[in-house]
Amino acid sequence: MNKKLRPAVIAGNWKMNKTPAETTALINEMKPLVKDANCKVVLCVPFIDIAAAVAAAEGSNIEIGAENVHFKESGAYTGEISAQMLVESGVKYVVIGHSERRQYFGETDQTVNLRTLAALNAGLTAIVCVGETLEQRELGYTETLLKFQTKMALTNVTKDQLKNVIIAYEPVWAIGTGVTATAEQADEGNGYVREAIAEVYGKDVAETVTIQYGGSMNAKNADELVAKTNVDGGLIGGASLKAEDFSIIVKAASK
Repeated sequence: MNKKLRPAVIAGNWKMNKTPAETTALINEMKPLVKDANCKVVLCVPFIDIAAAVAAAEGSNIEIGAENVHFKESGAYTGEISAQMLVESGVKYVVIGHSERRQYFGETDQTVNLRTLAALNAGLTAIVCVGETLEQRELGYTETLLKFQTKMALTNVTKDQLKNVIIAYEPVWAIGTGVTATAEQADEGNGYVREAIAEVYGKDVAETVTIQYGGSMNAKNADELVAKTNVDGGLIGGASLKAEDFSIIVKAASK
């Protein structure tokens, strides 16, 4: 991390977990544990939990995000949620292009870009996910793929809008597989992302962009990961569902 240049952000991605009642209980448990954080603390929750999360987090340093957003303002898109709906629900962040959205729900680099633009135009901060599969890594395409995905996601994003973009590098091969990338691999992947941003916006701008690591960061490896230059926090999956574990990660990023 380099907090002099860019903020550290720990964001929980709850995925399809927790009812509204469970959301209230978990956030109330978390609040005293993360109240002294020296980093941004975000919880990205299922759509059904947003109202409960916003209410529970009110007055605390925890900010609420969503897990997806549609790229149209309105229309015949059954089951989808627009950026303006999120804004009026009290959401400030939204995860876009998570590997599970790409793998199971047909998300593409093009739709990731459209969703990113929609989120930014509505005033949301976009947490944009990029990452390679094990096969792509073994073929030697990690750098090429990460730079391509990053540039695609940021197409038509202005330098001013980039201030509201966070990139999360999530190696697909290290998510829910029990395999964790080394701190060096995480830093390398985040570094490729920063290089891609520099190639488009310039090195000085790239140094101001928060790049998270999203590949199974947990209470045990958080210290080692956030000590790396290009790791500016994490997009946390399973560990964000446990108040104590999540608080340990927040403390690591607060140093």
